[in-house]
Amino acid sequence: MSPPLIRFIEVQKRTGYSKAWLYRLMSEQRFPAAIKIGSHSIAFIESEIDEWINQSIAESRVEVG
Repeated sequence: MSPPLIRFIEVQKRTGYSKAWLYRLMSEQRFPAAIKIGSHSIAFIESEIDEWINQSIAESRVEVG
């Protein structure tokens, strides 16, 4: 069974990031890679996005001390 995919607009909603910022993070390999699903369409593996969000939350909660 294939992993569930989500479209770019859903990734923007979940992260709160703009299209340009997401593309920048992807180019810097700081965000999960997109999968081309059509000539003008991309999607992401949902579990990779969820993991990235959870990791970002965890990193923001680390106390500096």
